[in-house]
Amino acid sequence: MTSYVFDFSQGDKDQKDLLGGKGANLAEMTRLGLPVPPGFTITTEACRHYLAQGSEPQDLRLQVTMALRRLEDQVGRRLGDSFDPLLVSVRSGAKFSMPGMMETVLNVGLNDYSVLGLIEASGDERFVWDSYRRLIQMFGKTVLGIDGEAFAESLDKAKAAKGVQSDVELDAADLKELVSAFKVIVKDHTGRDFPQDPREQLDLATRSVFDSWNTDRARLYRRRERISHDLGTAVNICTMVFGNLGETSGTGVCFTRDPATGRPGVYGDYMTNAQGEDVVSGIRNTLSLDDFAELDPESHGQLRQIMHRLETHYRDLCDIEFTVERGKLWMLQTRVGKRTAAAAFRIATALVDERVVTLDEALERVSGTQLAQLMFPQFDPTAERTAFTRGMAASPGAAVGRVVFDSPTAVEWAARGEKVVLLRRETNPEDLEGMLASAGILTSRGGKTSHAAVVARGMGKTAVCGADDLHVDSVAKFAAVDGVRVAEGDVLSIDGSTGEVFLGELPVVPSPVVLYLEQGLDAALAVVDEGTAELVKSVDRILNHADNVRRLAVRANADNADDAARARHMGAQGIGLCRTEHMFLGDRRVLIERVILANNPTERDAALEALLPMQRADFTDLLESMDGLPVTIRLLDPPLHEFLPDRADLMVRVARAEERGEPAEEDVRMLAAVNRLHESNPMLGLRGVRLGLTVPGLFVLQVRAIAEAVAARIKAGGNPRAEIMIPLVGSVMELHLIRDETDATVAKIAAEQGVTLTIPTGTMVELPRAALTAHRIAEAAEFFSFGTNDLTQTTWGFSRDDVEAAFFAAYLEKGVFTISPFESLDVDGVGRLVEIAAKEGRATRPDLKLGVCGEHGGDPESIHFFHRVGLDYVSCSPFRVPIARLEAARATLITAEQAATA
Repeated sequence: MTSYVFDFSQGDKDQKDLLGGKGANLAEMTRLGLPVPPGFTITTEACRHYLAQGSEPQDLRLQVTMALRRLEDQVGRRLGDSFDPLLVSVRSGAKFSMPGMMETVLNVGLNDYSVLGLIEASGDERFVWDSYRRLIQMFGKTVLGIDGEAFAESLDKAKAAKGVQSDVELDAADLKELVSAFKVIVKDHTGRDFPQDPREQLDLATRSVFDSWNTDRARLYRRRERISHDLGTAVNICTMVFGNLGETSGTGVCFTRDPATGRPGVYGDYMTNAQGEDVVSGIRNTLSLDDFAELDPESHGQLRQIMHRLETHYRDLCDIEFTVERGKLWMLQTRVGKRTAAAAFRIATALVDERVVTLDEALERVSGTQLAQLMFPQFDPTAERTAFTRGMAASPGAAVGRVVFDSPTAVEWAARGEKVVLLRRETNPEDLEGMLASAGILTSRGGKTSHAAVVARGMGKTAVCGADDLHVDSVAKFAAVDGVRVAEGDVLSIDGSTGEVFLGELPVVPSPVVLYLEQGLDAALAVVDEGTAELVKSVDRILNHADNVRRLAVRANADNADDAARARHMGAQGIGLCRTEHMFLGDRRVLIERVILANNPTERDAALEALLPMQRADFTDLLESMDGLPVTIRLLDPPLHEFLPDRADLMVRVARAEERGEPAEEDVRMLAAVNRLHESNPMLGLRGVRLGLTVPGLFVLQVRAIAEAVAARIKAGGNPRAEIMIPLVGSVMELHLIRDETDATVAKIAAEQGVTLTIPTGTMVELPRAALTAHRIAEAAEFFSFGTNDLTQTTWGFSRDDVEAAFFAAYLEKGVFTISPFESLDVDGVGRLVEIAAKEGRATRPDLKLGVCGEHGGDPESIHFFHRVGLDYVSCSPFRVPIARLEAARATLITAEQAATA
């Protein structure tokens, strides 16, 4: 019989696949002897069975019964008993943390009879009625599907009738009436009474947690975080301990280091006379842990010891949930905590200095995505500003946008290109879509452990929380501080690093990390404050170690000397793609136009001769910027329509001239030529190698310019390392024909200049046929560079400019994609072609150099794939070079670990 239920005493932290993250960590804390309320976990396997079959496994009910009886025997109480009843919480717990995305039900086991027994046992009537109303409210919303606003409105009416602002000011009689009102809501909305059978409550709550795995918000979160939809969630049944038993009780969330900055010390929120969901929901502002120390020094001291022990045990920042029940501390959850990008780098190097982790481990704990976040601009500190409010710096960054007060509006405005700031009293899981659409998030309630703060940090969104002087009216759609009002559509600038919020749009400046990358460590340290200096030094240390670890070289895509110089500062080890067609934008476009539309060889030769000195100068400057490093120059590869006069414009001019009886011989001639060359699908038309084979002299001109530039740099004492790349090859014969021309041209220039020229020639693999015939193409190519942008288009049959707006959103929603294949490599399809071409190309030519120069060269996940299949380098935009350096090293370490454990 398959075991679907495990007591907390039976597992450990390494069983997250089976027990989920929460269950595995509860088991680990139990194993460590920490004060964890007893309980048991229903496995992810049971959830997957339920989701696939529509019902629980046959043995599950029996196994839950046996686990429940063991729990009752352990604590000496019975679920829902009429005297001192056992109550339990029912919580989700997937392998990967999904804060607020799935369901929790507290106080399961309370009913009209056990309420009376709990009152007698606890001696606190208010606490019991408060617990019962919480159960009905949570159960009604999460299990029975009742709109939470119905309960919220009833609670607001009760507070208004009492003349109080907070629910803690309601007495036992008020809460008893509220329970009756909540029962009526349940009956009115569902047609049935609130369930009185404790076991029915438990079973329905468990099923609700299983169902919450597939809610819209949970699926959206998993798509965003690249979490598989197939994992399922565990369910944790835990003995209730009560933080709402008066002023000697409370609940909190804490971190062993600051999750926003990474600075050492303890950070967290505490709330007296409350249950756990009150803290993370942000419905009331919280106390600090220093306040907690004054209220209950004994529990605070014990908590500090446990925090230190857990951080030592997990060797990382820990996020901890706890409850104090009448002076007794209980640990409800721990996990490796989510953190901002800045905190990730600071914590990683701090733990190295503390001899807790190695540099290799530190490198694995940061990511290219986090480094990219640190490279975003920040507000200009010298700019004039008008302060609006201030809250807690929950997630760093600089965000500017028009204010919206609800998630649907955020999504709608963002879809039309608006930058928005979502302003709420507090966020809840239903706001996830709006949070994703927003540039930044501002709340008037909650702290660093509230839903808004935790989710924003996980997504890299700028957030300021707990701006408690801010009055928010989401119905009238305005917010105000001391008479200053902000309405929907007004612009705010929010600083997630300081917690400051400003009226209007503040200008931004480059981040200090970019300053370090472009000008060096000393230059950056000279102009930043102490806290930022720590961050910059951490980034420098991690990147230097990454360069020592990685196998993949990192090049940059650059088309001019300025971009090349910037890339070199960023750590690029050469140019992996110089797109020569970009050298003919603007005023130079007409020169290519003359070559293509020439009426005879004389006109074409004259146009080519005019281009030669320009191209030679372009290549000379580029080779000088990258002296000593490889520079891969792709010969001309424009879709033809980009270098021809606009056909519709010519047709209008000819028609108007005819209408007026005016001569238009040149326009008529030009229109005839454009009509002759017009293509229905230019991306698959006359471009790349096809253009070189059908426009005599075009590629020869470029090769001549490259060879002359190399010769000039050699004579000037340089070390030029040019490489010639032939685009859009589908047949080895195309490559042989072009190579005959290029080799002859290079040899001719070498003889004329009296120098030895070694200029490798290779091809860009961007067609499926090229990948599938790589064994033949490698006969004529000295290197392959995978153009994964076009290879993705031609493999999927997509026209990128058309399909992304047309149906990608629907494909993401329906699960056809988990992410756009242009953003992260389609490993199963396009990746398979890359793998085939790499293997078969090297079978023909063992020393074949392999690289990638599409946008995927800077995508962290794609880089790991390129490492695994044995490519020699990746090439990306200059801005993403540091990201690629970091991820290439992480790929080396992770692949080595996987091989060691295989």
